[in-house]
Amino acid sequence: MNDTIEAQPQERKWPAEGVSRVPAWIYSDPEIYARELEVFHYGKVWNYVGLDCEVPEPNTFRRSWIGERPVIITRDADGEIHVVENRCAHRGSLLCWQNSGKAKDLTCPYHHWSYSLKGDLMGLPFLRGVQGKGGMPRDFDKAKNSLTKLRVAVRGGSIWATYSDETPPLEDYLGEEILTRLDRLVSRRPLRLVGYSRQVVDSNWKLYWENSRDPYHATLMHPFLSTFGILRTDGDYHSVPLQEGRHEYTYSQYDPELRNRTSEASAQIKSIKTTLQIQDTDVVNSVVDEFNDGMMGAFQVFPTILVQQYFNCLVVRHIIPKGVGRHELVWTYFGYADDDEQVSELRLKQSNLVGPAGFVSLEDSEVLSLMQPVVEGSPHALQVLEMGGHGTEAQSTMMTETLIRAFYDFYRREMGL
Repeated sequence: MNDTIEAQPQERKWPAEGVSRVPAWIYSDPEIYARELEVFHYGKVWNYVGLDCEVPEPNTFRRSWIGERPVIITRDADGEIHVVENRCAHRGSLLCWQNSGKAKDLTCPYHHWSYSLKGDLMGLPFLRGVQGKGGMPRDFDKAKNSLTKLRVAVRGGSIWATYSDETPPLEDYLGEEILTRLDRLVSRRPLRLVGYSRQVVDSNWKLYWENSRDPYHATLMHPFLSTFGILRTDGDYHSVPLQEGRHEYTYSQYDPELRNRTSEASAQIKSIKTTLQIQDTDVVNSVVDEFNDGMMGAFQVFPTILVQQYFNCLVVRHIIPKGVGRHELVWTYFGYADDDEQVSELRLKQSNLVGPAGFVSLEDSEVLSLMQPVVEGSPHALQVLEMGGHGTEAQSTMMTETLIRAFYDFYRREMGL
């Protein structure tokens, strides 16, 4: 970490209470946000950029993002995957305007500089000028004017990229527990792209990152979860921080009888609607237990993704910062190349559980977008994180904020706060 990144405004000090309090200024301070991009997105981290089924054959490409920088995933004629910045090395023009497609090379629409799918500059118009006039100097070296190329790692069907040569191998960065869960979903057999949803949320990216680590709100704010027994506070649930708060995973064992159970905990959840019936029960049932473990859950890989499984719905939530008070969410739904007709239909039905209008996720973006102006207006306010105590240990309950505390233990250490 260089001295510029470590420098911080004098008034920006973490509260004495530690990770049980979070200062509101971290959601609105432009200097903090700029340092987050450098430390977390452009630093010694592996950023998820996509799935290999998004570039399914040679000479295909897909646009993605690392922090605020647009990148392109390519699969060259030999089938090798590359990640390059979506920025022409000439004048910085956006190189690729389409989200995905087929191409044998990448040509800038501004001055027609042409690059291979590996990112090498192949040619440019009027290299030697016209009629002996103009053109590039004789010592112009095409090899030194290629696209910015990133280190790439592929694990199963997932694609990762980093700017740093010092980033440890992907397997070390993820750790054994995340690898196990990643492989369970993306390394079992070849993947199939099901579809996308996209939304822009007017809140700081960390508010969504916290929200994904917050089981406390899940059954209170999302009535669908409790009403139809997908998740209940009196059910089996586990919250596990990893690598001193960098990553985390949660999981529960699905119990179809849970929706019919009355308990002290369920009585406190006013959002449960006992009179509601769902017409297509396939949406809220494990009709095909394709993993043979009855498990549902999610895991977060810092700094950008949440990978989630509800029954047969498999989805990656990609969080893309778009400024200090805005982020984009790209939901990528996937399955397997050998899915039969029944499972393919289940994936489509159950994809309605998540996404911008998902039965169990539509409330999040609304709450967070209304929260952003509040934290901006009270930068010195403190957010309270005491549910489940003050520690950062794994807990077997939904009534905890241990995962958020663990994240901020990691965050303030990395940010020098």
